[in-house]
Amino acid sequence: VLLEAAMLQPLPTEQLFSAPAAQYLLPTLGETPSGEHPHPKKCSPREYLEFYIFPVVLPGLAALLHEAEKEKCFEGKRTKFIPSDFLTEWLYNNNPKRKDESFTELFSIPFVKDWLKDHPRPPIPLSLVLSEEEASILIQSFWRGYRVRCDSEIQELRQWQKKLREERHITEVVKKFWTKQEAK
Repeated sequence: VLLEAAMLQPLPTEQLFSAPAAQYLLPTLGETPSGEHPHPKKCSPREYLEFYIFPVVLPGLAALLHEAEKEKCFEGKRTKFIPSDFLTEWLYNNNPKRKDESFTELFSIPFVKDWLKDHPRPPIPLSLVLSEEEASILIQSFWRGYRVRCDSEIQELRQWQKKLREERHITEVVKKFWTKQEAK
């Protein structure tokens, strides 16, 4: 009952946001705060974020947003773009320790290879991989094939082939052929 009563009370927003707004500002992209870098193991969580995390991650997030816009992620519900993959690849390739090394694709990154060995991904659905034009060509070709197979002459030809396969025991002949080939 006390919890319900507390939930129905309005929130005192002046207490929640009493700190000056400047306190919540994040550093500019790619820029570390001025001053001496604190020791990473002895500094506060806020200092660690400001000096070690934000200068690295924020430019990656900006690049991620630009790439998502290029991939038209904001226009539809589904997309083939996987943000975590992009960010992983971007962070790996923009690591200062790899400054002189060439660009490495996501699936060539060593720790990604190791992870995918134990955790294989399901394939991306064709609806996300194909363009509208490619999808329409596939649908049209399937429909033309269906219409051709419905033709009475084609039906007759298919029946004749089926009968021929059964009379000559084609499946057994093929099996024998492959056992001979494998024995060689």
